[in-house]
Amino acid sequence: MDLALDGKTAFVTGGTHGIGLAIAQALAAEGVGVAVCGRDAARLEEAVSQLAGPGARHEGVQHEGVPVHGVQADVTDPVRLGEAVREAAERLGGLDLLVANAGGASGGGLLDSTPDDWAYTYGVNVLHAANAIRAAVPYFERRGGGSALIIASITGWKPGPRSSYASAKAAEIHLAAALGQELGPRRIRVNALSPGSVLFEGGGWDEFRRARPERFAAFAREDFPMGRLVELREVTDVACFLLSDRASGVNGANVCVDGGQDHPTAGRFFP
Repeated sequence: MDLALDGKTAFVTGGTHGIGLAIAQALAAEGVGVAVCGRDAARLEEAVSQLAGPGARHEGVQHEGVPVHGVQADVTDPVRLGEAVREAAERLGGLDLLVANAGGASGGGLLDSTPDDWAYTYGVNVLHAANAIRAAVPYFERRGGGSALIIASITGWKPGPRSSYASAKAAEIHLAAALGQELGPRRIRVNALSPGSVLFEGGGWDEFRRARPERFAAFAREDFPMGRLVELREVTDVACFLLSDRASGVNGANVCVDGGQDHPTAGRFFP
């Protein structure tokens, strides 16, 4: 299916590694000019090099030659985040798409965390998504509309530890639904994508697999109907579709890409 993304432009927060970088690579393979945002300068430089360097490709598809830009910013700083969106739009010649992928957590469970931990967790997840989309709206409107995608989590709708992270991800899912209603009249769609446990080289689940192969195998066998974790490609394919005009009737939705995963974590497989 031709997603008709060629020539569009996108801004991806947390786009220097993992799911964020994979989505940026997939968009670039579709002919999308991409600006990625990250805090670490070295990691940002490496991500831009992967996206723009000779032989750049995703799933065998060449994407050398599309516009690529890196923006260093802390997404918990709303002023700097707004500047980053503006810089991306200026460098790419406009903005059609936004992926609010950055996230994280501070502290442990409720009794092992502080109010500051909760404030940070909400800031880096739901508030960053709201601030990024707000900053992108004027640029979307100049293009006659736009599409934003918030990367939430299975934890946002299947409760699990940590409570601060789980509730922040649930807020992201509801934010997408609310903004889909609010911004729809402006021809701006907003959706959420909730990945389950995603296996990729160098990621946390890859480390778990290498360190505890028997426990990892039990997790995959007992929690996933297909007997395996979700792959990055499966997440990025859905992300590109939701961002594209092929999904023009999808707005305010939460699309789960978790392989039917039963629980958000493999915690019970640890000693």
